[in-house]
Amino acid sequence: MNVGDIDLNLLHVFAAVHQTGSVSRAAERLGLSQPAASHALTRLRLLLHDPLFVRAPGGVRPTPRAERLAPQVVAALQLLDAALQESDRFDAAKARRRFVLHMSDIGADEFLPLLLRDLAQDAPGVTLEVVQRPADAIGPALEQGRLDLAFGYLPGLAGSEQATLLTERYVVLLRRGHPLSRALRGRAALQTLEFVVVHSHAVPARALQQLGLESRIRLTLPHFMVVPPILEATDLALVLPHRPAARFAARHALQVVEVDLGLPPFPVAMHWHWRHTADPGHRWLRERALAMRFGPAAGVQRSAASRPKATRTS
Repeated sequence: MNVGDIDLNLLHVFAAVHQTGSVSRAAERLGLSQPAASHALTRLRLLLHDPLFVRAPGGVRPTPRAERLAPQVVAALQLLDAALQESDRFDAAKARRRFVLHMSDIGADEFLPLLLRDLAQDAPGVTLEVVQRPADAIGPALEQGRLDLAFGYLPGLAGSEQATLLTERYVVLLRRGHPLSRALRGRAALQTLEFVVVHSHAVPARALQQLGLESRIRLTLPHFMVVPPILEATDLALVLPHRPAARFAARHALQVVEVDLGLPPFPVAMHWHWRHTADPGHRWLRERALAMRFGPAAGVQRSAASRPKATRTS
């Protein structure tokens, strides 16, 4: 058997079943009836002499051969789609397309209001699905077409195309009136605080460990958005990027303290797989993201220790 023996539509069905884990959901995604999708899958099974998928709770699971085959099938389909669409113009006003984006919760808080405002005005038929993947799953998801774009500080992501959106730095966030806020004049003073860390952003946790503050961690959480009420009600502190810290401080009774944490500024970027570079719709969305205007972080409540000292004049 060679590729000439296979109807490409069968590969589209295979890829959709693999991605959704369900023949019925794959049929819905492709605009087919379930019997048509099942028939296509049966034809491919006969051609490849493998069941490809077996029944599992809630749907189907791939056989070992299907698991090995899926990344190559998805990559080949995407490469063909990109080649066919390269000269097409993307008409945003008429387009009906869904994009899947990786963002953390604080990334979504930063990017989605600006991005959705533009889409509502210029591309009402474009929809977004936002997911949060583990760091080691982002690269494979981009390569296999399960992600269109990944936003964030992703230093471990190799082999992707990228464009920097903004530059960030780390600060300390704690409640207004915190008894220790005025004493935070250097790294040594951090020993007096107790900290919250968030699993989805590993850099602050590593920094606390390097500063010998691991024993000062009192709470570990999966996401940032639940932290502000906890900080308001306690004397705990959080290390996080400046822009989300400023937004939290503006919305809650919190203050931002600038402390030398030994962490350099870092780029927040947009990442994608090279196969999408020439795709007109993908290029349009990247250009919209790059055109986002990030104003200065507002609402920062700083402690006296973080304000510049007044100079005397004669």
